[in-house]
Amino acid sequence: MDNLRVTGLTRLITPAQIKKELPTSAAALQLVLESRETERRILRGEDPRMVVVVGPCSIHDTAAALEYAQQLAELKQKVEDRFYIVMRVYFEKPRTTIGWKGFINDPYLNDSCNLAQGIALARKLLINILELGLPTGTEFLDPIIPQYISDLISWAAIGARTTESQTHRELASGLSMPVGFKNGTDGSIQTAIDALRSARVPHSFLGIDQDGCTSIVKTTGNPNHHIVLRGGREGSNYEPHHTAAAAKALREAGLSPAIMVDCSHSNSGKNPHRQPLVWNNILQQRVAGRTDIMGAMLESNLHFGNQPLPQNLSQLRYGVSITDACMDWETTERILLGQ
Repeated sequence: MDNLRVTGLTRLITPAQIKKELPTSAAALQLVLESRETERRILRGEDPRMVVVVGPCSIHDTAAALEYAQQLAELKQKVEDRFYIVMRVYFEKPRTTIGWKGFINDPYLNDSCNLAQGIALARKLLINILELGLPTGTEFLDPIIPQYISDLISWAAIGARTTESQTHRELASGLSMPVGFKNGTDGSIQTAIDALRSARVPHSFLGIDQDGCTSIVKTTGNPNHHIVLRGGREGSNYEPHHTAAAAKALREAGLSPAIMVDCSHSNSGKNPHRQPLVWNNILQQRVAGRTDIMGAMLESNLHFGNQPLPQNLSQLRYGVSITDACMDWETTERILLGQ
């Protein structure tokens, strides 16, 4: 009667086991704690800097990701008086229809869907990035995955397709780091406002514990959250009248008017050439006194653009996104340095 359309079940290593096999240094864990607290202080207006979540649209090559991280770690030191840099390390990709679901689901890019290896390789990469002194941010999609890697994450996102999901609002209520909720794909900020209100209160839901056992998870609610404006089907939503309207709506809902602007996606029309234009616009808003714009997100890779995922993986171009098109490193460095 059960599992009529299930072709296999494979048990995974437990979160406790993988943390034992791939432990984190005391220095890396201290960085996670300190970076979370820095982001909280920025959210509360106690630190005047902007959080900048910057990096590839998605991770598909750990060697290229680590090379990018090495360059970003050096840049971080040069801009830390103005910006608090967090590397975008996205391992899960929500799909509108079908397609590659991300590095954790399919690390070898061949539909083998070796999740055990995906989790291990993702955790190893996060540890390596932290060892460079660089905080990490990611989008949580599968509600089980945080048990495996959330101890290494400083900032988390709930994406436009899942902001309306009760499961992800419950998940966010128990996360240990600040969380940004994106507005819906239709551009609605009310969806994200509803999510913020939900995530800040306690919840009880099904999950797993560190030993992999199905458990009732009880949370306290997460007070460290903000909205992420990413545009929608009708166009962008980063201009001054958009951000002012979002801040007003957040206040009216009894929420802190903390706004991060995604310079990619519908705000740039998915054109990487337009990301610097969005970036400059929000910097001008900040200069004009809009301190409620507390952060920005940039999609950036070693090289410009994107590429389709070829059947022959030897044809993949190194350092080029296989999902959304990204700015190249040179452009990223230039705009962060204000050149």
